[in-house]
Amino acid sequence: GSCTSCSVHDISDLELRGIPGMFIASAEFVDAAVAQSTALGFASVARVFSPHPIQDRTDAEMIAYADAAFDDILAAVTSPR
Repeated sequence: GSCTSCSVHDISDLELRGIPGMFIASAEFVDAAVAQSTALGFASVARVFSPHPIQDRTDAEMIAYADAAFDDILAAVTSPR
């Protein structure tokens, strides 16, 4: 929860300054991300989720996760909210 809260605060600050922001987390944190962003009044915060867990993943697995998320990440920082 608190990690997600910090991310939402930081991204909100960036967005208010006209800098696109978004966060990436593992799928374990979907509910926390929705709850925190809604509670902080920034429900539209851009977010992309990777498979969970990510610890103990090989470099090749992490590269595959990043490759799979790339289009969603690009869309998150280039789409108007």
